[in-house]
Amino acid sequence: MTRHAAPISGFSSAPPPDRVSATFWALVVAEPLREAVVLDVGTGAGRIALGLAPLCRRVVGVDRDPEVIDEARRRAYHAGLDNTEFIVADADVVDYRALTDESPALVTAHLFLSDPLVEKSARALAPGGALAMVGFHVDQWKETGRPSRFAYDEARMRRLCEKHGFAVEHLSVEREVETFASVEQALAAAIGLQETWKSDGRWFRYIKFLEEGGRTLTRSHVIVKARKEGGGGP
Repeated sequence: MTRHAAPISGFSSAPPPDRVSATFWALVVAEPLREAVVLDVGTGAGRIALGLAPLCRRVVGVDRDPEVIDEARRRAYHAGLDNTEFIVADADVVDYRALTDESPALVTAHLFLSDPLVEKSARALAPGGALAMVGFHVDQWKETGRPSRFAYDEARMRRLCEKHGFAVEHLSVEREVETFASVEQALAAAIGLQETWKSDGRWFRYIKFLEEGGRTLTRSHVIVKARKEGGGGP
């Protein structure tokens, strides 16, 4: 794993939700959350939003999939959380301030990353507000020879943030390379991706990689925290 950032300090001891990067979570809970309104973009079933709800004044989660939003609402209800709201909308299209009715103090996005996310967050956040993101790095599944169209490298991510008036406070890459003893093990590890990869040709590229002696599969994510310029820090 490679990192390019100052150490994180002074953050809450609240543990990260299941399957959430500890680095990302530490960056998020380092913010002054008690009176904050948080917008969680690409919320899915609300993993991040529900983890943050006990720490802040209000959380709004947005996702375009009605089924996962329904699941997030059920989870919030069963957890007794009355400061959450979950909205069905396309996060690449909707106005973020319209979702929260005020400028959020923090926008989070875990495994949702796009140019519109950064642009719309810049419009919604007041100066000093923060944007924390995790998304695919260009090395994700690099054995297939074709980066995801949703993947970013460090330079592109920094340029995008700075273009929209953000100062990048943290930029790192978390990379895990799994090595297999046999072709069979490598195929078994990727079997859940077969249909998706077949649709864009990556499955056949991965098969070729294995036939040529490759025995790895890389998972790689870029983690970013950026602050809207014109205000102080947390």
